[in-house]
Order: sequence, then C-alpha cells, then structure tokens
Amino acid sequence: VQLVASVGGLVQAGGSLRLSCAVSGRTFTGRTFSSVAFGWFRQAPGHVREFVAAITWSGGSTDYADSVKGRFTISRDNAKNTVYLQMNSLKPEDTAVYYCAAEISGWTTTLGSEYDYWGQGTQVTVSS
Repeated sequence: VQLVASVGGLVQAGGSLRLSCAVSGRTFTGRTFSSVAFGWFRQAPGHVREFVAAITWSGGSTDYADSVKGRFTISRDNAKNTVYLQMNSLKPEDTAVYYCAAEISGWTTTLGSEYDYWGQGTQVTVSS
C-alpha cells in the first residue's frame, strides 16, 4: 500500500491550499480504502509531529486540532481512493511538512502511534 501526498507549496498568509493523499497498491491487510480512517499530521522544524485532522471510514465523523478548527477541512472520496485536506486562511505557523496516514480500524484518533500506514511528507510554507 502506498499513500502518496500531493505536492504542497508556498502560499501567502491568508491564502488557501488543498492537499490530497492518493492510495494505491494492495488493500490495507484485507481492508478496503472505504473501511479505513485517515488522518493528517504535520511537523514543523524543531517541533514534534502534531495531529491536524482525521476522518472516519464513512466520512461521517471528523476531528480537528484546535489550531486549525474552522480553517481546515478533511474529506474523502472513496471512489477515487483519495483523502483531502483543504486549508484556508493559512497562517505562517501552519508552515510544516504535512503527512497523511491510515488507521485500519476505521475510527479516528489523534495519536500518531495508532496509525498503521504513512505517506511521504509534503512541504507547506506560508509566508507572512
């Protein structure tokens, strides 16, 4: 299984950016894409990795870090095996490497250690 995040980019403060995470390859130890939960995490230089957002297998429930609530939206398209992170009203403090991850139980968690598969990171830089 491969989780491939889209290229991030450089954006001015107040701007928007959408990240995607496409899943390819074999199923998640017998589970299909539509039965797996996904999360987005980020890590800024000199900081520990932190939870950003997560979505359940059905898409019926989402969870967000307080720092991004109201600005970021996580969604999924099971037909395309893709998860998205729409980021609006970006701030310089959102600058980080962003990672998508899969949790095969299907339920969201803010703990990175609970996620089973990880994609490569993608750099997001927000200029002031």
